[in-house]
Amino acid sequence: MVLDCGDGVRLQCFVSSPPNSTGRPAVILHGWEGSAQSLYILSLSQQLFERGFEVLRLNMRDHGETHHLNRDLFHSCRLSDVVGALRAIQHLYPGQALRLAGFSLGGNFVLRAAAQASEVGLDIAKVVAVSPVLDPEETLVALEESFPGYQLYFVRKWMRSLLKKQAVWPKIYDFRELGKMSNLRRMTADLVKRFTEFPTLEDYLNGYAITGSHLARLVVPSRIITSLDDPIIPAQSLQRLANPEALQLTVTRHGGHCGFLERLSGPSWVEGKIVEEFESGAASAPPREKLPQAGTATSMSNSNV
Repeated sequence: MVLDCGDGVRLQCFVSSPPNSTGRPAVILHGWEGSAQSLYILSLSQQLFERGFEVLRLNMRDHGETHHLNRDLFHSCRLSDVVGALRAIQHLYPGQALRLAGFSLGGNFVLRAAAQASEVGLDIAKVVAVSPVLDPEETLVALEESFPGYQLYFVRKWMRSLLKKQAVWPKIYDFRELGKMSNLRRMTADLVKRFTEFPTLEDYLNGYAITGSHLARLVVPSRIITSLDDPIIPAQSLQRLANPEALQLTVTRHGGHCGFLERLSGPSWVEGKIVEEFESGAASAPPREKLPQAGTATSMSNSNV
């Protein structure tokens, strides 16, 4: 279905209702340049579907095959898109609190949405954010300093998406010059300057950071699951998160970025944790423990990893 998110914004959502439905809506949000059809989204959806959840796989603006739905470009500060979609979903399930799972940038979005839930009229029972983007500047640096193929992978995926946007809005967009760049920082700075209200790249990156006080008002029971060996989410950023009682951390030694594989086939470890969290209700979270130093065996709050 296509959701009316307000202000003329439309987002695509895939809804799967199991025959044994409990009526509990579970919304899943992909990472940057992923989609509702990404394998990690489909795999988690299957686990939730089999347990009776109403599964809603949301595509962010300009992700999947949705470039035609909205004229303006996607950027990571468009939180109102996702909040509007969640409000539309809420109307589809009156009296049912939402459960949200997000991966990478999607994890960043669901945490930001949860932090303002009471202000925008959202009823959210639980949030799980897997390898969420914490400090976008540090993530950008990590991408720049990682092995060369990693940055190039994202550059190529982003460029394919931008060319899709150009194809459906040819009178508005021309990305031919941008296509000559091979550096994420330069590409992002150029698009921020041309297509956003942010005066500088720094202002834009700070606009969707969740470090500092950004999650201080979070009251929705939420869990961040991340790993110390994540190549693009530096673990030291966790030290700069606010410490609301509602927020718990699960930090593993290994797991990479949204990986957490126990075997080469079948559901991942993190999918089981998300299902467990969604089925556990919305009990208040105990206070967070201090983040262990990198390289140590880690378990936080009431998690054993």
